[in-house]
Amino acid sequence: MQEIFDLINEMSPFLLLGFLLAGLMHAFIPNRIYTHYLSGSSFKSVLYAALFGVPLPLCSCGVIPTAMSMRKEGASKGATVSFLIATPQTGLDSIFATYSLLGLPFAIIRPIVAFCTALIGGQAVNLFNKEAAVAAEHTEQRDYSEQHHSFMAKLIEALRYGFIEMMGDIGKWLVIGLIVAGLITTFVPQEFFAAFADNSFMSILLVLCISIPMYVCATGSIPIAVALMLKGLTPGAALVLLMAGPAANAASILVINKVLGRKTLIIYLAAIALGAIGFGLGIDYLLPREWFIPTLAKTADCCNDHPEWFNIGCTILLALLLLYALIDHLRGHHHHHGEETCELQDNMRRFTIKGMNCSHCAKNAENAISKVEGIESVSVDLASETATVKGTASDADIAQAVQAIGFKIILS
Repeated sequence: MQEIFDLINEMSPFLLLGFLLAGLMHAFIPNRIYTHYLSGSSFKSVLYAALFGVPLPLCSCGVIPTAMSMRKEGASKGATVSFLIATPQTGLDSIFATYSLLGLPFAIIRPIVAFCTALIGGQAVNLFNKEAAVAAEHTEQRDYSEQHHSFMAKLIEALRYGFIEMMGDIGKWLVIGLIVAGLITTFVPQEFFAAFADNSFMSILLVLCISIPMYVCATGSIPIAVALMLKGLTPGAALVLLMAGPAANAASILVINKVLGRKTLIIYLAAIALGAIGFGLGIDYLLPREWFIPTLAKTADCCNDHPEWFNIGCTILLALLLLYALIDHLRGHHHHHGEETCELQDNMRRFTIKGMNCSHCAKNAENAISKVEGIESVSVDLASETATVKGTASDADIAQAVQAIGFKIILS
């Protein structure tokens, strides 16, 4: 418990700042500006996708339906893959959290690596998957028709998104990451990675094989990387965990294979794996090891003072926000179960949607269904994995729209 508390205490001020900046980005940057610049199989679309993806605070599950929706809006395959690689590896929240536990060099290198691997993967997809440029005129029209809210309304929306919605999305994975890190620190023997001390390549390959199928978000991977480094894992291998863990997992592999094709999936995985190995070896052999000592180790070496009150206050605030997010999720789940017994009105149907893990997933499913011809209204509930639809659209058309962004749907 002490190890977990020390990790949280070190990260909490930066996590809160990251969540705030993520909310401001969500509220003040129009959603459609992303898809507007990602159409066409050009290097420019891949570049924009990587630039948009690096700071965007989307978790590993939320990026999948978002990217598939962008693809439907006219984004090229290359831009979609670039976005899929860059976005989950890092974000404003994880950049600050990386700085808090791993120091400035890691905080700078991590987004650079995400950007470079996204460019390589996206451009490779464009070269091997020639497709006609898709016009995004309908996207441009929606850009101009977006509602204009007051500054105060946008600020409230930023706070709501950053500290409630996003906290609910990644809070569970952040807590799991902290618990795993605490367990590693306490129970893994100090000499565990001694066998790989002189073999950086084998250490990197081992971590890569574990990381690719594993589900972990960009922020949740940080305490795990710290704990492993304190046990002797090389900085390059830790970078591989920070890259491959969030960027690839079993769910994203299945969706990309289904929606974008096997060739695109192979390029996507190759870009992540080769990029991780290349940059990991570069860190281990070209940069000073002293740059990459976790901040917890530095503070432990110099002093054993109690944490500052500011950090403790931030930790308490973070814990309260996580608790509120949990209660809000449970309340929404209970509220829905109370409504399930209500009879559906005419032209209304209820579907079960499998594969949604966060609010971004639910919003993307809702948007996909709302665009089907004949739909009057749609409401997607994340807690119960259901969509309540009103309109004359056929079940097949609704199912096709949802499956196109990577989810499974059945009539309830």
